[in-house]
Amino acid sequence: MKSKIMLTSILLTTGCLSMLSKARAQEIHVFTVKDAIEYGAKNSSRVKNALLNYKIQEQTNRAITSEALPQLTGAFTFTDNLIIPTSLVPGEFAGQPAGTFIPIKFGTQYNTAAGLTLKQVLFDGQVFVGLQARQTALNFYRKSQEITEQDLRVNTYKVYYQLLLSRTQMDLIDANISRAKELLHSSTVLFQNGLGEKLDMDKAAVQLSNLETEKVETTFNIQVANLGLKILLGMPIKDSLVLKDSLTFERVRDVQLSDDQYQYADRKDFQLLRLTKDLNEFDIKRYRKLYIPTVSVNAYLSQNAFRTQFDVFKNAAWYPSSYFSLNINVPIFDGLYKDANIQKAKITLQQTENDMDALKIRIDGEVKQAELRYAAAMGILDSQKKNMDLAQSVYDQTRKKYEQGAGSNTEIITSESDLKQAQNNYLNALYNAILAKIEYQNSVGKI
Repeated sequence: MKSKIMLTSILLTTGCLSMLSKARAQEIHVFTVKDAIEYGAKNSSRVKNALLNYKIQEQTNRAITSEALPQLTGAFTFTDNLIIPTSLVPGEFAGQPAGTFIPIKFGTQYNTAAGLTLKQVLFDGQVFVGLQARQTALNFYRKSQEITEQDLRVNTYKVYYQLLLSRTQMDLIDANISRAKELLHSSTVLFQNGLGEKLDMDKAAVQLSNLETEKVETTFNIQVANLGLKILLGMPIKDSLVLKDSLTFERVRDVQLSDDQYQYADRKDFQLLRLTKDLNEFDIKRYRKLYIPTVSVNAYLSQNAFRTQFDVFKNAAWYPSSYFSLNINVPIFDGLYKDANIQKAKITLQQTENDMDALKIRIDGEVKQAELRYAAAMGILDSQKKNMDLAQSVYDQTRKKYEQGAGSNTEIITSESDLKQAQNNYLNALYNAILAKIEYQNSVGKI
């Protein structure tokens, strides 16, 4: 019996230690929206992959640079001439009649060669253009990374503030539940004292039940949104995420749009297209360089051994050999291959220029639409804030009349319903206002 108790104690202790270990592994993150953005920039898989694309281009640049550097190659060759080739020598060399030949085998059965080859490009237009385009290519991938980070910032703002909105909504629901409980208590007391109807008490109970159901649904939505924000930021699901900021009417209303004139160059997608145009121009330049001759030098040094027996590595004679060559390749005619590539690159450049013109029009439209939406959102927010305050005042007066016996249960339930609707409208207006601000900043490239 004692052994069973000890075993149970050991298992419980082990389980507790395991749970404590897991609890220690969990981290609690208390983030402002800026903290969340910084965390996502370091941990989001999309941002990480964008950075890896930049590093891939760095290695591609190293490969391009290597083409302009000396190329040294070592070679070792061993040949076993199983059948030594036979050559025919004119018979006259040995005093035989003209027209006869003497078969003679030249060479040895085992031949070995060990050598070094050095190659250096002196001039190659394509290589030089590739060297010139290296930094532009790096800038292209750096800009792609910045666009990925910008998308992450925009989405983080939206989800973060949506969570804040849900938290504010939960506070309002809790306040409504508290009022509904008070109403249910008042209705019950009036009914028990014969001053009210059971119907009024039942209506108050139904209202309270609906609010509690709404709280459960809102809690679920908050949990899902919190999970979505963790996934967006690349945060372990087991970690706890606590929002530090708050979303209030005063904070949202205090934000004003900048009067500065926006510039197309402030938009990162426009900057990326401009870099794409630069790369297109390098392509044209690269294909044009194909018409220019290429110049390179080769140097070769080797040692050769010839043996009749398999004793290549014994101390015997090795015979040196070397050469130096200057190579000039002059393109003459390639069936218009180079011209076709040049024309194709020019057409691609025209497409990029068209994309830049189209993006300018889209930016103008996005900025104008964002300005209009922001102005409308602020107007609606002010209106809904006043409407919610008025609905709250109406509810308070109706509640007071009801408690004094001068009002009906129907009136108070109606005013409660109007207050809930006004609160929902206000929350939507609050979120739309902050969303309009985010979209405006994004449209002018200031986010």
